[in-house]
Amino acid sequence: MFVMFAAKLLAGGGDSSGTIIGRVRWSGAPADLSNFVIWIDDINGRSATPSAPAVMDQKDLRFVPHVLAIPVGTTVVFPNTDPVSHNVFSISEVKRFNLGLYGRSTVRRVTFDKPGVVELLCNVHLEMGAYIVVVSNGYFAQTSSDGTYRIAGVPAGQHRVRCWHERLPLQEQGVAVPENGSVTLDFFGRK
Repeated sequence: MFVMFAAKLLAGGGDSSGTIIGRVRWSGAPADLSNFVIWIDDINGRSATPSAPAVMDQKDLRFVPHVLAIPVGTTVVFPNTDPVSHNVFSISEVKRFNLGLYGRSTVRRVTFDKPGVVELLCNVHLEMGAYIVVVSNGYFAQTSSDGTYRIAGVPAGQHRVRCWHERLPLQEQGVAVPENGSVTLDFFGRK
């Protein structure tokens, strides 16, 4: 199943749209390729902010999910479902925050208002780490476990598409999206 969010932009654009489909391939990679984020970088305008907040849980001394992709303006809730306290924080330039020490069944929230990658850490458990990838519009996807992705409703024309993974350099490719139908764009993981 694809993990995807593709909102129609509120600011202009024609009715002609296509779909970008593809796969990330990475030789020697782990079996699960679900932590890649693919997004279109050059479409201006506002995306529809999700009506419900996104969730970054703390469970079994891990952040769940490990990577969370969201559009700018999204609020993320940070519940603690562990029986121990956590202190979630980020020193990333995109969004600096410290939620303080809080225990089980407590929820804190943060709104992410700038695009970029936000690294999450826990002051109490140094082995905990995760990422929130904040994109500037609603045209993005997170890969499924087999590395496939799909971004639907993309305005026709030439676009720049980026691919991010925590262990690889950021990749960028150009693609011509058709007025109807789909185009395939694959990325190849390399260090």
